[in-house]
Order: sequence, then structure tokens, then C-alpha cells
Amino acid sequence: MPAAAWATLIISGLIIAITGVGLLRVILHLRHVSTTLATLTGGVQAIAASTSTVPVVLPSVNANLKPVRDFCESV
Repeated sequence: MPAAAWATLIISGLIIAITGVGLLRVILHLRHVSTTLATLTGGVQAIAASTSTVPVVLPSVNANLKPVRDFCESV
């Protein structure tokens, strides 16, 4: 094989290897981002669960405060 063919094979091999390493780094970064987003989503869901709306517990609070309301109305 002529020297130009060897040079072409070596250069193309280097280009393919560098591209492969770059793609591997992209894959690793995307996996890291995916795990970070999964953790963040879990945290947001925990915050949403702990800060639920008032109407869920409002009837029991109103029932517990009825004697206080009755007393205040009588004053």
C-alpha cells in the first residue's frame, strides 16, 4: 500500500477514536445529569407532599375550633 493510503487510514482512525472518546464523555455527562434530575424530582415531590393544601385538614380544624367560636360569639 502506498504511504498516502496508510496516512489516510491513520488519520481517519485518529478522527474516529477522538470522536468515540467525545461521545463517551457525552454519555457519561448525560448519565450524571439523569441521576441528578431523578434526585431533584424526588426532592420536589417530597416538598409537595409536605406542603399540601389547607382544604385537606380544614374540616377537622374547624370542628376542633367550634367551641372557641361559640364562646367568642357569646361574649
